[in-house]
Amino acid sequence: MQENAEDLLLRVIHHLEVIYSGRVLSRPTEDIAADLLELMRLSPDTTPTMPHRNLWDQSEIAMITYGDSVKCDSERPLVTLRRFLDEQLSGTVSSVHVLPFFPWSSDDGFAVINYAAVNEALGDWNDIRDLSSNYRLMADLVINHCSSRSQWFENFRQGIDPGRDYFLTASPDDDLSAVVRPRTSPLLRETETATGTRHVWCTFSHDQVDFDFGNPRVLEEFLRIIRLYLDMGVNIFRLDAVAFLWKQIGTSCINLEQTHEVVRLLRTLIEHAEPSAMLITETNIPNRENLAYFGNANEAHAIYNFSLPPLLVNTLITGNCRYLSHWMMSMPPAQNGTTYFNFIASHDGIGLRPAEGLLSDEEIDAFINTMLMFGGQVSWRAGSGGTRKAYEVNISLYDSLQGTTGGPDRWNLERVVCAHAIMLGLEGIPAFYVHSLVGTRNDYQRMQHSGHNRAINRHQWNYPDLKMELENPDSPHHQVLQRLKDLISIRRRQPAFHPNAIQFTLHLGESLFGYWRQSIDRRHSVFCIYNVTNDEQTLKLSDINLVITDQWIDLISGQTLDNLNDSLSLAPYQAVWISNQT
Repeated sequence: MQENAEDLLLRVIHHLEVIYSGRVLSRPTEDIAADLLELMRLSPDTTPTMPHRNLWDQSEIAMITYGDSVKCDSERPLVTLRRFLDEQLSGTVSSVHVLPFFPWSSDDGFAVINYAAVNEALGDWNDIRDLSSNYRLMADLVINHCSSRSQWFENFRQGIDPGRDYFLTASPDDDLSAVVRPRTSPLLRETETATGTRHVWCTFSHDQVDFDFGNPRVLEEFLRIIRLYLDMGVNIFRLDAVAFLWKQIGTSCINLEQTHEVVRLLRTLIEHAEPSAMLITETNIPNRENLAYFGNANEAHAIYNFSLPPLLVNTLITGNCRYLSHWMMSMPPAQNGTTYFNFIASHDGIGLRPAEGLLSDEEIDAFINTMLMFGGQVSWRAGSGGTRKAYEVNISLYDSLQGTTGGPDRWNLERVVCAHAIMLGLEGIPAFYVHSLVGTRNDYQRMQHSGHNRAINRHQWNYPDLKMELENPDSPHHQVLQRLKDLISIRRRQPAFHPNAIQFTLHLGESLFGYWRQSIDRRHSVFCIYNVTNDEQTLKLSDINLVITDQWIDLISGQTLDNLNDSLSLAPYQAVWISNQT
């Protein structure tokens, strides 16, 4: 057993040597590695985990929410959230991503003041533990930056520890022209400190000051935070904005090799400390760069499938699945031990960078114009030469699908259901934003009050009001949730929908989108086919090569397919899951 611990120590030393190669450190990497193991409470008899082990199956369904997306005047929001989950989503949702629940100063939680505390406006650590007792809990590790109001940054100003040397600075004279950023604000923030004027690196905003991971003390602080979160029941770590973590003057300062090595180090330590825990990277970047965060099954367990939202919404508003199908065919199957984290809406907007190279500029412009027609907003990023480029569209999913490029129509609900049916059948773990689950509309009042475009899709429900809507069969909120719960129930019982089950894209033209899934043991097959237009479409069963010795049934409608030479008529946005096993 001691040999295993020595192997682990050597692995950690290797990670550190790659990360800090060429840097002069105040302590030997052997000492830093020993400190990291101690921080994670890894004892000499810690055994390594088995590689390529799936930590999920087809029953894994995630929900993304703020701690106060559902509120009630009489109780703490985290208590209300637990009650909402138990009353409305028991047996439907298995994992819950509670967006930053710490004290914060801006960006709805992503400018963290204190990583070790729960925002008193939401609840306390007991409420977090309570959530984790019934649901697999995902928390954000806001690792690139913290709030300018944090004690660490105040200590930086004063020149005292801890924090004196935690933040990245640069000179206004440095050549920063190649730096890739998701914002248009100035990169450097002028800050007066005890040692004079410093210019602090701010990738996102001047209230979000970037850490200097060139200092191993910063890494140690985050290992303390990870250990605390594990102790409080967190089982999934979402590495927020991790692509920007390591900076080097003269480079793009995104996706650098040191960033990937930090992810590998975190994976090594976390999976030894808690074998069931997962790392998910949040990297809103072009598709090929995003895929790199799988590493060789030694970085993220799962990556956000950022190209799916713009491609899927584009498919349904144009009635053409060409781009979605081409992208699907190009996506590599995830190795065992890794998977995609599929979503089509989140607390942010529909990212446009992940569509770069997949949609033409003209397609993206048409997409943006349609979203603006449906009440959406556009957020911008800094482009080369001081230009600005569209970064994301801010809109609720329900409103983004209220029509086609030709304008609104009567198929809003059917489009929303079709979009989620496509996501539910895909390779990977499906994640539902709470407001998509209950069909929340654009919140213009919240957007105007906050002054931030993203607030349009960050509505706060009064739970008694929401509950009344969900109990009313005539309410669109009830209709969306019930339709989605029915689909989720089917998925959770079907082994062909395992996140790592085989997937092949079907060639059915541009009006019918389809793919085939087969269970890992090859006993269960499902042909998932979707009419992505607002016209009726015909599917020839002979086009999908159903085995004649099997009995086939549409899992959604319950219709049996007795004559495989027949054709199926699919209503606008209808989904069919044709399976040889019920």
